[in-house]
Amino acid sequence: METVASRRWPVAANAPKLEFDHGRPVDSIQQTILVVDDDASVRSTVSAILRRAGYEVATEADGDGALDAARRLRPDLVLLDIVMPGCDGLEVCRQLKADVETRLIPVVLLSGLSALDDRVHGLDAGADDLLSKPFETVELLARVKSLLKLKRYTDDLERAESVLVTLARSIEGKDPYTEGHCERLSALATELGRRLRLPEEDLTSLDRAGIVHDIGKLAVPDTILLKEGPLTPEEWTIIRKHPAMGEHICTPIRSFHRVLPIIRHHHEKFDGSGYPDGLKGIEVPLTARVLQVVDVYDALTTKRTYKPAFPPLDALETMDAEVKMGWWDPDVYAEFRRMILDGDKAALVLRPRNQDRDDPRRRWSPSPRPCPPEKANHAAC
Repeated sequence: METVASRRWPVAANAPKLEFDHGRPVDSIQQTILVVDDDASVRSTVSAILRRAGYEVATEADGDGALDAARRLRPDLVLLDIVMPGCDGLEVCRQLKADVETRLIPVVLLSGLSALDDRVHGLDAGADDLLSKPFETVELLARVKSLLKLKRYTDDLERAESVLVTLARSIEGKDPYTEGHCERLSALATELGRRLRLPEEDLTSLDRAGIVHDIGKLAVPDTILLKEGPLTPEEWTIIRKHPAMGEHICTPIRSFHRVLPIIRHHHEKFDGSGYPDGLKGIEVPLTARVLQVVDVYDALTTKRTYKPAFPPLDALETMDAEVKMGWWDPDVYAEFRRMILDGDKAALVLRPRNQDRDDPRRRWSPSPRPCPPEKANHAAC
């Protein structure tokens, strides 16, 4: 029997196809544009054009006001005059693009200057587009529409990343013993990468990977993930699939292309005894080798269901032995060891809060086997 809910209602052939965002047609969502110019007549004219086109407009007369408004309002686009008293448009653009909170906001520089050098300086400052004054209304609106479309794609990407982060933290939230694990790994891996002088894009990847590296555990049943005793061979086979599954989950996010190798290979070992691909030595991506070290250290220095928390020096002693066994990159580990012993701010602040000081300082000696059954949940496995 056909019901109202199941009926397929006819659609007119010429009906417009609408995209939706949170239940509203995309074209109906009003976007905000910040117009910055020290000339009041220009601000008034440009604002009127944009408002007639359906955009919400905010205005500022100088660079300092522009920076404050951009950080406060988070506009979808900034139209920015270059020549202004005090902080000029080029400097405003540089600061906006250097700030992680505003760097994705498109910036169009407006200028009466037409010399090639001035346009080059604008692009060097990070501007997304340049428009010479006087400009035609049609050209202004075309540039604005194009950049706002790209901004919407960027916002969609940010929302997708946000969902992944939320999912990753939901895994951590299942186990009170791993509280704060993702944030500690993110911060420590980034700090270690900085000490190793890795490029900025690798530091960003380590920051992200610290949060989402175990997202593949979404596919692992809780009965295995939270098991207090040793894992059976069958359970171990299932849990070893989580790096590849995590890579699969994150693959659609294009901005994660440098994060994917870290997710997939953070359980490889320098001697080739790790998983999922058994990579050896420098076949393991350097960023994955960085995350491995901080992951193992964090696992050792926090209390888990299967072991007490190791004091930092005991954890380093255990890792010293594991390096001699060939598990971890000796150069990466040596720098990490110095970082901990030097008492870097990041390392000190992020030392685990859930150490059980009442437990005796028990240790377990590393075994030459790839993963001792009695330590089957140890991060090194």
